[in-house]
Amino acid sequence: MIVNRADQALMYLLVVMAGAEVQENLSLRCKQFLYMGTLPRGLEEKSFQTICQFYEGKPRYVTLYDTFSHIPVYSAYIFKRSDGSKKADVPWMYEPQLSTASGSREMQQLPSENAPKTLEAAQAVLDDYSESVIYERGQLNPDEHQAHPDDKAATYTLTNVVPQVREFHMGPWKKHEHIIRRRLNNYCRGAAYVVTGVTTSGQAIRRQNIKRLGVPSYFWSAYCCTDFDRNSPYSERLKFPAFASRGLNDKENNQVQEMTVQQLEDFLKRVTYVSGSFQIFYDNCVTPNSVNHALREDGPSDRV
Repeated sequence: MIVNRADQALMYLLVVMAGAEVQENLSLRCKQFLYMGTLPRGLEEKSFQTICQFYEGKPRYVTLYDTFSHIPVYSAYIFKRSDGSKKADVPWMYEPQLSTASGSREMQQLPSENAPKTLEAAQAVLDDYSESVIYERGQLNPDEHQAHPDDKAATYTLTNVVPQVREFHMGPWKKHEHIIRRRLNNYCRGAAYVVTGVTTSGQAIRRQNIKRLGVPSYFWSAYCCTDFDRNSPYSERLKFPAFASRGLNDKENNQVQEMTVQQLEDFLKRVTYVSGSFQIFYDNCVTPNSVNHALREDGPSDRV
């Protein structure tokens, strides 16, 4: 973990004081973004805080945020059928729930300069990214996976972004976001639950010689859609009800690899801080009436 130990006590006090939806027991309105209303398990650190991200009076998605590294560990959201357009006129926002005891639970526009120290203690600010020439602000819940303008706007908060190498951001990862959007648009009939996160290695972006932002080593993502088109091409049907991916956050060797959710979980257990009980989706996104196993067995004969 990337921790400025001198500020640890202050950060912890601020986080404990934070109210509203920064909590372990999410409200039913916020659990709607999680498959079976269940958070990924096996991610327990004192610096991790679960945030229900509110915008314009409504919850939009859930984020697990690291208040020491000042980046999200993951964002969990419901994919919405979309044409992939971006909402580029939204100002960057911050999460008042992490910074004040009585602040609004609504994400707020960041000040253009001189952010309050109480805000900087627990989360990222624009100045943290201002001098970086290698990294861009990479969204974990990307606006192109949302349809309504307000849902798109809600993705523009610094509690939903991490430092992402420009070549990876604009290349393999962006291409992968397009692929997932088209797949879920075409073949997921019901709700598609997505969890996208990162791993860290100890590297950090510094500001005034202070470690401010953890730099992700890998990006990873997984989706769960139990109501899918069972007449879809076999090559796509293999990737339901759940599938996953990972990619190296680097200039080179950064191609995104798709895999089963179990393979992703095994990988994360080897390279990051998740526990042996780590599980992204409740009961591995398997429903009692699932017939996916049978489809996998007889699928090759009806490829299109």
